[in-house]
Amino acid sequence: MRKKIVAGNWKMNGTLEESTTLFDSINSNSDKFSDNVEVMVSPSFLYLESFINKGSKSVVVAAQNCANNLSGAFTGEISVGMLKSIGVSHVIVGHSERRLIYGESIEDISQKVALVLQSDMTPIFCIGEELEDRKSGNHFDVIEKQMQSVLDLSEKQFESIIVAYEPVWAIGTGETASPEQAQEMHEFIREQLRKKYGVLAENTRILYGGSVKPSNANQIFSKPDVDGGLVGGAALNTDDFLAIIEAAG
Repeated sequence: MRKKIVAGNWKMNGTLEESTTLFDSINSNSDKFSDNVEVMVSPSFLYLESFINKGSKSVVVAAQNCANNLSGAFTGEISVGMLKSIGVSHVIVGHSERRLIYGESIEDISQKVALVLQSDMTPIFCIGEELEDRKSGNHFDVIEKQMQSVLDLSEKQFESIIVAYEPVWAIGTGETASPEQAQEMHEFIREQLRKKYGVLAENTRILYGGSVKPSNANQIFSKPDVDGGLVGGAALNTDDFLAIIEAAG
């Protein structure tokens, strides 16, 4: 049985005081977490070390991004080595906002995945289609193409990866893929992995990301190929996030 994950992506939100209060509120409720759920939060780079140093055994602290170079003249970038040095274990790679707003290519994302793996950290590898792709019926083709970022990895390398499917049209819009749409795409992703990696695909956790909230989490998480959620807006509210964690358990 695959252990579910509920990961909160805080994006560019929260002062140090606000973020610390949020982290502490979630962590203080960790005794209520199911043993079948792994909980993660992904705050600003600025707060990673502070939260890691709190030493929580129940809440994993993940980075929202990393550079696609190990070091050099790349002003403002954060390398995997820097993240590793402060104790980061998980890195979100290829989020739709990085692809759409910052123009990250499949090649950029492939490089980032490789660097995260080389540093013995875990990539949370994001893929997802836009509304036009969904309307035109090209959504499976788009996902298959984006998956090329990881399908050249060896089985040994790939076993460390967490996949997150995020329909771009359902991020921050209040729209959500129906549980059936989520299951359909998760099943498709797992089948692509099965073709490449065989039985390893059955152990790969595939998260859903796209306006997950307490009112829909139970239905989405109940689908056989949905292994939890990458949560955006609802992760900024302690009660909502805790309710989503409970739904996953």
